Amino acid sequence: MGKEFRNGIKDGIPIALGYFAVSFSLGIAMLAAGMTAVQGAVMSVSNLTSAGEFAGVRVIAAGGTLIELVLTQIIINLRYSLMSLSLTQKLDEKVKFWQKLIIAFGNTDEIFAVAMNHQKSLTLPYMVGLQSLPIVGWTAGTFLGAVAGGLMPTSVAMAMNVMLYGMFIAIVVPVAKKSRPVLIVASVAILASSLFRYVPWLHQISEGISIIVCTVVAATFGAIVFPVKEEEGAQ
Repeated sequence: MGKEFRNGIKDGIPIALGYFAVSFSLGIAMLAAGMTAVQGAVMSVSNLTSAGEFAGVRVIAAGGTLIELVLTQIIINLRYSLMSLSLTQKLDEKVKFWQKLIIAFGNTDEIFAVAMNHQKSLTLPYMVGLQSLPIVGWTAGTFLGAVAGGLMPTSVAMAMNVMLYGMFIAIVVPVAKKSRPVLIVASVAILASSLFRYVPWLHQISEGISIIVCTVVAATFGAIVFPVKEEEGAQ
């Protein structure tokens, strides 16, 4: 059991380092949205999703409603339900239901990828070890980012918000180069977002609703135009 936990810790170190760097910019964005460092840390430790948190902070900064915030999180984080269902197929048969809930809480894109590539059945000690440092890195990065943002000159803090866009570019561009469907769906999302930004009557719609609409439009377009064949989904 101790060996499994240590192996999980070891596999989680690279994820934790990456999370710390990304969440640092999240902390700065939270500060700009009027949140404190403590509030940001609580949000990060209870909501382990980079895209969901960044979108949530944007809704908060725009003065969106709770309904907008909830709908945004449901749509953006719905993929984790599918990931968790898939992950259960690799869990050790000794893992109990309440233990699966603990694992599901810390199931993120990167943790899911590492866990699915693990050569053995996934035990609770391994999964707890794998998730522990990334959770600490994500929360600590958010807190320190908000603290550092408060100490930095306003111009420097605002400039560091560019890290957010850099993260999205780093995620989307490599995949878009290899996959034509991803490139087209991303382009649809950009086009829809541009319409909400520049078309006068659409520009009046709140940012929270526009995020939801753009996500649904792009995802629906991708599902209709580029459906995944049954044999491809089974691979």
